[in-house]
Amino acid sequence: MQDIRQQSLKSRPALGWLPSVLHCAGVALLVSLAWNIASAQKVNITKPARSNFPVSTTTSSMQMVDASQFVGSATCQLCHADHFKNSEQTPHWKIAVRKNPNGSPDSCEGCHGPGKAHVDSGGDATKIFRFTTSTKEQANSRCLSCHQTSHHKYNYDRSAHADAKVACLSCHSIHHAAPKTVLLLASQPTLCYSCHTNIRPYFDRPFHHRVNEGLMNCTDCHNPHGAFRDKQLRTAATQDQVCIKCHTENAGPFVFEHPPVKIEGCISCHSPHGSSNPRMLNVNNMNTLCLQCHTNTLNFTAPGTPSFHNQQTQFQACTLCHVAIHGSNVSSVFFQ
Repeated sequence: MQDIRQQSLKSRPALGWLPSVLHCAGVALLVSLAWNIASAQKVNITKPARSNFPVSTTTSSMQMVDASQFVGSATCQLCHADHFKNSEQTPHWKIAVRKNPNGSPDSCEGCHGPGKAHVDSGGDATKIFRFTTSTKEQANSRCLSCHQTSHHKYNYDRSAHADAKVACLSCHSIHHAAPKTVLLLASQPTLCYSCHTNIRPYFDRPFHHRVNEGLMNCTDCHNPHGAFRDKQLRTAATQDQVCIKCHTENAGPFVFEHPPVKIEGCISCHSPHGSSNPRMLNVNNMNTLCLQCHTNTLNFTAPGTPSFHNQQTQFQACTLCHVAIHGSNVSSVFFQ
C-alpha cells in the first residue's frame, strides 16, 4: 500500500513553479493598470508666457502679474536710497537686486509686489505690500515662497517658535541686519537671549559650552526653523544626539551600551547649557548621580549596587572603575 502511494505521488506533475508564475502575472497586471491610468490622466503642461511673472499677493495663492507692472529696483532706489545702502552686502542684494536691476520678481518687487501702482500714485503706501503693516502669516508666506527648501514650511509650522507666534521678521531684518550673512536683527546669542532669558544664566556658570565666548552658537545645536526632535534639536549625521557631532568618542556603536545614552539621551546626566559641576553634570557627586538609577529597589530595572559597594562609607567615584561609562566594547560593566 505504501509503495502504491509513493508511486502515485511521483506520477503527479511538479507544481512548485506555479506560485512564481502567478506572482509575476499579478505584478505585470498591476504595472499595466498603473500605466493606463497615468496615460488617461496625462495633461499637457505649458510654460507661462515670458511676459508674466508669479508674484505672491496673498498668503494662499500665487497670481500671474503682467511684467509691465514692475518698475525695477533702480526706480525703487530713487526714493529708498537708505534701504539700498544698508542692503548692499546682504545675500538678497547679491542674488536678486544686483542680478536683476530691471523690473523682475527677483528684485525688490519679488518681496513687495509690483510697484507701478505705487509709483504712479506718488508713493501711496497702500499700493505696495508692506511687511510692517502686514500680518505675521502674510509676511511669513512671502519669505517661505523662496525659502521652502532651507526652512520648510511644515517644519516651521510645528516648531516651538511657530507655537509662540514668532515670525520671520521677529529675528530677521532684510534692510537693517546686524550680521549680514543670515540677516539677523542682532548677533547670536544676544538675539536668542532676548526671549530665552531663563537659559542665559546657565552660560555664566563655571562649566558651560563656550557660547558667550563666541566659540559656539545656539544654532549649532538648535534649528530655529523647526526640527523633528524635542527642543528643536539638530541631529548628527547618524541621527544620534546632536552632542555626538562634537563628542565623537561617545558615538559608538558599542558592544555593551549604557541604556540611558540611547533611551534618555545625554541630558539624563548632563546639563547641556551649563552647570556648577565638572563635566556639566546634573549633580555634584558622581555616586549620587549613578544611584539615581542603580538602587536596590524591586520595581526598577537597572541593576542595584552590589553588597561590596557600601555607599555609606563614601567610596570614590563610580567612574574610577567603570571608566567607559558611555559604552564599552570589552566589558558589560563598562570597565576599561
